[in-house]
Amino acid sequence: MDVDTWEKREKAVYAASSVKTWRSTLHLILEDAVDEGLIASNPAAKRRGRGKRAGRSHDRGPEKVITDPLGLLLIAERAALLSGRDDEFVAVILKGYTGMRWGEIVGLETEFARPGAIRVEHQLYELDSGELIRCPPKDDSYRTIDATDWLSALVADHIARTKPTPCPCHGKRYVFHGQGTARTGGHTGAKLVDVARRAGVSTGTVSNVLNHPERVREHTRACVELAIAELNFVRGGIPTENAAHWRRNGFATWLFAPATSGWYPKKAPQETRPVPLLGEPWPGIPVRGRNAQGRADACWLPIARGLTPHGLRHSHRTHMEDLGTEKVLMDERMGHIDGSVSARYAHVTPGMRERLKVGLTVQWEAALDVRRNLRPRSPVAVLDRLLRARATTMA
Repeated sequence: MDVDTWEKREKAVYAASSVKTWRSTLHLILEDAVDEGLIASNPAAKRRGRGKRAGRSHDRGPEKVITDPLGLLLIAERAALLSGRDDEFVAVILKGYTGMRWGEIVGLETEFARPGAIRVEHQLYELDSGELIRCPPKDDSYRTIDATDWLSALVADHIARTKPTPCPCHGKRYVFHGQGTARTGGHTGAKLVDVARRAGVSTGTVSNVLNHPERVREHTRACVELAIAELNFVRGGIPTENAAHWRRNGFATWLFAPATSGWYPKKAPQETRPVPLLGEPWPGIPVRGRNAQGRADACWLPIARGLTPHGLRHSHRTHMEDLGTEKVLMDERMGHIDGSVSARYAHVTPGMRERLKVGLTVQWEAALDVRRNLRPRSPVAVLDRLLRARATTMA
């Protein structure tokens, strides 16, 4: 009775999810005390369905938002445009087509990204203090996830291009690294890659215009100088050194949420606001710096408002259901355990794996075709290569 009274009092002040975590933690502590013979029973244990018909909880959260393969592709492209690099595109696609948890994506080491498979051996668990702990995956869900040929090639190309070095906190080579600065309303201006995309040249060309203008043709130099003026680019405005790892809140708040909804979140002194864009090249380049809203040509429409990074895990499970994938294979891929008797008699076969990979490839190629019909090129380098390769294949 005391525990229930305490829980009700806390719910009146704090978020229900936080109180649920506290109650669960108290339950675990007292359950250990029961096992050790210190107390006779666990007073924090909840008696379910007592005196009433069991049914749905009244305080359950809203249904999880999901997206389809095309939405996943467009969100990945936007996330890369917001970050100014290809890493976010590869990470979002990998998460959407494997169902990996966030900590497993952040903690994916290069040695476990293998041809035809992704091995989940560790995760990086983020503490409230911000420290990232290298530990086993949730519920010891060690597993090998079958990867399609195109997904393996995408990850392998990313590793070859970025050449990961050991991180200072764990001494391991990770597939993905964080960004140099948080994507908040406080960033000071456009980056070098923004100028390059605006001018339609490489970052090396922009660097030459800034440092060795005599090496660049006059017409190209004029285009770059015009882009610098339009974007109000200031050298050294944003540090380019990458952080060792993403932070969950930073990624979800300043990259993923704006990519899905088209809006930046509220951050004092600014209210929620649309992501300001330069209209060309499509789907638009985020404008940064002073008077960004005034210099913008357009903004993004929502793709899947309310979608979270974890929602991609729900999306992947739904896509597998749509393909008619056997439950035993879905559970293996997601890292779930089915404790039913019938699950003991079902086993994954090579045929199941192959059918799933073929189905996921069909979904991926269909999404690429629709994206190519919208616009045959992309300002995101990795997607641009994929679109051009797809056009060659179709031709």
